Amino acid sequence: MIIDRYLKREIVKPLVLVCTFLVAIFTVYSAALYLTKVADGLLPGALVLPLVLLKATIALEVLLPIALHLSVVLGLGRLYSDSEMTALSACGLGPGRVLRNVFWLSLLTALLVGTLSLLVRPWAYEQSYLLRAQAAVEFDITKLEPGRFHEAQLGKRVIFVEKLNEKQKRMEGVFIQKEYSDRVEVIYARQAYHQVDETTGKRLLVCLDTHVYKLPRDEKEVLIGHFGELKIVMKEPEIEPVGYKRKAALTTHLANSNSTEDIAEFQWRLSTALSTVLLGLLGFPLSRAEARQGKYSKLLAAVFVYAVYYNLNVMAKTWVEQGVVGPFPGIWWVNALLAALVVALLWPTGRAIWLGRS
Repeated sequence: MIIDRYLKREIVKPLVLVCTFLVAIFTVYSAALYLTKVADGLLPGALVLPLVLLKATIALEVLLPIALHLSVVLGLGRLYSDSEMTALSACGLGPGRVLRNVFWLSLLTALLVGTLSLLVRPWAYEQSYLLRAQAAVEFDITKLEPGRFHEAQLGKRVIFVEKLNEKQKRMEGVFIQKEYSDRVEVIYARQAYHQVDETTGKRLLVCLDTHVYKLPRDEKEVLIGHFGELKIVMKEPEIEPVGYKRKAALTTHLANSNSTEDIAEFQWRLSTALSTVLLGLLGFPLSRAEARQGKYSKLLAAVFVYAVYYNLNVMAKTWVEQGVVGPFPGIWWVNALLAALVVALLWPTGRAIWLGRS
């Protein structure tokens, strides 16, 4: 009916605006972080846009539920503040009719969020890991900003350059730490510069007045060496296997895993659709306002409720990962609390629907 389409439109309009606003803020923030890495020489500029788009895609499973929650509060809050709810009630359209429209709209949004969480999220994480591995391959030590520690090869290598000598085109005070399966290797050179071997054509990092420390993980004797000149062959670009990452794992794999980290990730993906419906329904009682209160009067309360819920959800996920809480109740107790709050606030409306009065 016309009234139903009108009610949905009043929620969808702020939903599009709020979601666009949140995605824009998140995208700008992510782009700023990646551009900082580009300036530091840790990330090729060509990878910034795909990484930002992938990160924004991943964030949609969180941004869409909060956007729906706020949009219900804003859209229905306007109807209350403009006395349109009073007019609808006078025409025989009670709050139950409004609630049904909120529920169906929340359900449609939940289907989208569930698809993002169960299918798109692991794909986006996988692509993100591959791009970061590619960035590690294209890492160039000569472009590093001096005076800062820089991670490369997904954290397996840490490099520090004290300063650059522009006249001699050399780096001074070079510190390199490399992680291996059986040891940690630390190289400190007073000076270093790049050179190309004329015979083999390979790139070399020539280190002058160099100390090398090899630290075995089994706590055996530390090996120390000193070299007047040490030439390190720079490996040709080769993308290393990313390995298993639970955020990029298929949902079917997580469902059959006994690992606490995998269980937490699996429950998180399943819970997003349910939380979307609950947050949408919660927006209905929070939107109620007096005619002179204004449509933004309950916005702060809506933001506060969501912030508490989200932080509890993250905390519950961490507890499951660490084994503090078992697979049951897992993270479901947070959604149970949210459901109880929704039922408590909607009880009068729900009872009226049950009795056929709305």
